[in-house]
Amino acid sequence: MDYKGKVVWITGASAGIGEAIAIEAAKQGAKLVLSARREAELSRVAMACKLDEKDFLILPIDMQKNDNYGILTAQVIEKFGRIDFLFNNAGVSSRQLAAETPIEVDKRIMDINYFGSIALSKQVIPHMIKEKSGHVVVTSSVVGYFSTPMRSAYAASKHALHGFYNAL
Repeated sequence: MDYKGKVVWITGASAGIGEAIAIEAAKQGAKLVLSARREAELSRVAMACKLDEKDFLILPIDMQKNDNYGILTAQVIEKFGRIDFLFNNAGVSSRQLAAETPIEVDKRIMDINYFGSIALSKQVIPHMIKEKSGHVVVTSSVVGYFSTPMRSAYAASKHALHGFYNAL
């Protein structure tokens, strides 16, 4: 993909895959929106990207609390005028036997990995449709196709992502 001049919003941008996406997109000349819970880590990633302040926005987000996604999306549109790529990368995992996993853990993982992702997408997609341009990218896992022991909640959240985004 060519990210030169594109607006790239990355959730889970404070570490791992999200950080790597940010650094690579910045190298290619993208304007970045960096989102995760840990603002200090987002600032560190922004510094590593070596972008001018006008070319990035640090936008803390908690994927479990999706009631402010419209406001956050509006902030991105206000700063950059559009969103070319949304990387739904944020996620959490758990390693427990299914029968021993408290339902609160299942709910938390679904809230973050599934509902958070689709709720943000539903705020961003209308802007992409209006612009007749844009891409939504979702970080998933092979367990989204083939479940494994000790990963029931995580696998369920990834199966759900595949179902939703394949239909989208």
